[in-house]
Amino acid sequence: MTPRTLNCQVTAVEDLTPDVFRVRLEGRAEAMVHAPGQFLELKLDDDTWIPFSIANAYVGDGALELHIQHWPEHENSARLRELVVVARHLTVRLPGGECVLDPTSRRPLLLLAAGTGFAQMKAIVEGSLRESPKRPIALWWAARERRDLYLESLPRQWAEQHENVVFHVVTEVEPELPVSGVRVRSHRGRIDQALAAELVDVSGHDVYLSGSPGMVYACVDVLASLGLAPNRVFADAFAYAPREPLVPLVGSLRGI
Repeated sequence: MTPRTLNCQVTAVEDLTPDVFRVRLEGRAEAMVHAPGQFLELKLDDDTWIPFSIANAYVGDGALELHIQHWPEHENSARLRELVVVARHLTVRLPGGECVLDPTSRRPLLLLAAGTGFAQMKAIVEGSLRESPKRPIALWWAARERRDLYLESLPRQWAEQHENVVFHVVTEVEPELPVSGVRVRSHRGRIDQALAAELVDVSGHDVYLSGSPGMVYACVDVLASLGLAPNRVFADAFAYAPREPLVPLVGSLRGI
């Protein structure tokens, strides 16, 4: 899709945690078309455009959702927060990104997110449940503390309502309360460590990752030893922080 620049109406700004807020935008339905997993760029000023994953699958209603991490100590973050709260309209450019749900595949989905990387995975889950309701989905969401999983109730709902969805909670700090629920699993530590301890074979999966380049490549390295297919793994980090090889050979991981 060719990127388009347009003005959108700000219809809601909602604090999800002290550090993450959700923004809802509306525009002409035909101009808001995007594939699950794509991002938009929000105009801060004439020289500054900031990318954000679109947190909802396109359903033809012209609505967009963003999950924004607020860093008060960062100048652009503070300016963005002020702009979003005060402005009634925002200028955006969309869509962008090649880390999109493959509508032709029926392979099980392994979705890995850290922090607000959940936004991208949310759109992919919504798109998959709509287009292929029975396709297996394993969603792993990592954060330092459980309170940082700012929309935990939503993947819990997916897991409860869909037998093909499993939700994995990954936190570095032990949760104050035990994690339980229908098709909900709990892991402690880094997400790459949790994957290594839990998974055996991912050779038949489509894998999508959303997080920092360090998180993405740490997970890719673990999954490479579990049969990860290089042509079935997708992440925006591959475009803006590429490495060679993308998926290392198993022998190189063992120092052979």
